[in-house]
Amino acid sequence: KGFIAGLLHHAPEITAITNQLVNSYKRLIVGTEAPAHVSWARNNRSALVRIPVTKAGKQSSTRIEYRSPDPACNPYLAYSVILAAGLAGIEGNYELPPEASANVFELTPEERAAEGIGLLPQSLSDSLDAMEGSELVAEALGEHIFEWFLRNKRRGWFAYKAQVTPLE
Repeated sequence: KGFIAGLLHHAPEITAITNQLVNSYKRLIVGTEAPAHVSWARNNRSALVRIPVTKAGKQSSTRIEYRSPDPACNPYLAYSVILAAGLAGIEGNYELPPEASANVFELTPEERAAEGIGLLPQSLSDSLDAMEGSELVAEALGEHIFEWFLRNKRRGWFAYKAQVTPLE
C-alpha cells in the first residue's frame, strides 16, 4: 500500500522521465487507454496504478502496473524514479488514497476533484516544471543526469514550440 501511495504522490514529478517526448502527451488524454489521472484501482484500466486480479490460490503473484510510461522512455531512468517513488511511500508511511471504483474517464471534473483524483501533467513542459522541483527525482538520477535531462528536454520543448504545423 505504501509503495502504491508513493507512486501516486510522486506521479507528477516522475512523469517527465516516464513520458520523455512531446508526443508522449498525446496518449495521456482523457478517454484514451492510457491513464490521464492519478488514481489506483483493482482491474480498472482507467487508473494510473492498476492491480490486476490474481488467479485463485496465486495470491503471491499479485503485482501492480504503473500504466503511464511511454514506450519511448529510457527504461533505466524510468525504473529508477518508479522505484524511488514507491520506496519513498513505504519509508514515509504515505497513506493510500481510496480506490477509484468508477471509470475515472466517465467522472465529471467535479466528481474527480471530490474524490481527490488529480491530473497528470498534460505536456512535456508541465512535466519538466514538476520534475525540476523534485528532490526525489534529483536524488534518484543523480545531479549530473538530472540537470542534463532537464536541459536537453527543455531544448527539445522549445524547438517543438517554434514549429508551425500545417494545421496551424
